[in-house]
Amino acid sequence: MAEFPTGTSQATVVRRTATSVRRERLRTLSRATSAVFGRRTLYLSTRIKFFVNLLVAAAWAVISYRLAGRWIADLTVVVGSVIAQTAILSIAIIPGFMNAFMACGLLLDRRPLRRRIETYPNISIIIAAYNEQDSIASTIESIAQQNYPGALDVIVVDDGSTDNTLRESQRLNYPWLRVLDLQQNGGKSKALNRALTLVRYPLTITLDADSLLHRDALANLVGRLVSDPIGTAAVAGAVLVRNSRLNFVTKVQEWDYFHGIAAVKRLQSFYHGTLVAQGAFSIYRTAVLHEVGGWPDCVGEDIVLTWAILRRGYRVGFAEDAVAFTNVPVTIMQLIRQRQRWSRGLIEAFRHHWPLLFHLRMTTLFIWWNLTFPILDLTFTFLFIPGIVLALAGVYWLAGPMTLLVLPLATLINQLMYRIQSGMFVAQRLKVRRNPIGFLAYVLLYSFVLQPACVIGYFKELLGMRKLWGTK
Repeated sequence: MAEFPTGTSQATVVRRTATSVRRERLRTLSRATSAVFGRRTLYLSTRIKFFVNLLVAAAWAVISYRLAGRWIADLTVVVGSVIAQTAILSIAIIPGFMNAFMACGLLLDRRPLRRRIETYPNISIIIAAYNEQDSIASTIESIAQQNYPGALDVIVVDDGSTDNTLRESQRLNYPWLRVLDLQQNGGKSKALNRALTLVRYPLTITLDADSLLHRDALANLVGRLVSDPIGTAAVAGAVLVRNSRLNFVTKVQEWDYFHGIAAVKRLQSFYHGTLVAQGAFSIYRTAVLHEVGGWPDCVGEDIVLTWAILRRGYRVGFAEDAVAFTNVPVTIMQLIRQRQRWSRGLIEAFRHHWPLLFHLRMTTLFIWWNLTFPILDLTFTFLFIPGIVLALAGVYWLAGPMTLLVLPLATLINQLMYRIQSGMFVAQRLKVRRNPIGFLAYVLLYSFVLQPACVIGYFKELLGMRKLWGTK
């Protein structure tokens, strides 16, 4: 989505726990990297905005359900009431609620004001690498070009690569760079946790070994963390596509990262809890990483870690202007394997942290939201896709003219996403380039690949199939 420049490599105070120990820990963690934190009137209305947003989305869902009455009745004659109700709710009503909530939320969202930082904190950066010989050097060089005002400590962990990743890392001579050779491949979580034992500073950033940092990415990421409300323990950076011009598959993903993923993280952070501080580029308070036991040994280590942080009452933010460009899958099969990993990570997160479903926080809505994804993906794969085939034959049981009613809302959401992201691009001196073919494929075809892939991922996780370093 961006013309990547040469050499360039996200309220109220979080709900306090019942104990004074927790309150004091939150204050201590915050003081470590910010001299002054105070209440902000900007956040006093967040809860009100949340309930307004919820009311609008619920109204949309109720109206949609009433309009779909004839559709449900006709389908009931064919498949029975239970399947008909489940199908229409999953195909139209629940996605419509989500889209209305997102549209209203993006309209109401205002980024928290940044605080001026007199002295930037020292930061540690962990890069776990496995067979990244073609990109690891450029990733490290992008860090060197940041001119971050604080001290850096970069730890590259070569997790038993079988190529020249270790040699490419060791040939770079920077005083802040350390290269750790694990010799035998043990998995990403183990590599990250091994590096965590060597971290020197109170803030830790993870960066993928094939990512390039845009200018001021580190400063913007740290600035968002120290500017966000007390109790913010992690902040996700904005990850965009580095290899977007390579082929049709990467061009389509460009819109997913530019529109969908960024908008969801922005909305979640507005209500105090981004659900995934992705390993590709995120910052964490080192003490909190130790508190939750580091990265769990699972395929979705970043989402499970993030939920562990949320479960302890902390806040997770999003820095939309802390940009890293990363390589995305270049073939359909690689993309399918990636989304299988992500869907398996979601199941792992629920397995480890299901009590989050019952936390009294605004973020809990998004946890329940994610709980519907397997149902929505199953319905889409086994009901809606066959319904499209039937519609082409003139049988409109599951898809037909009524389906087109979702287009106005989808158009509004995409316009909002584009306006918001374009504003960020202008501020960062990035260029939004034309990619109409990729956009059309993203809107019309993307789900027909990703949602069946997610279904396969769910079954793989439930069946306990082997987990490997794979496409991120």
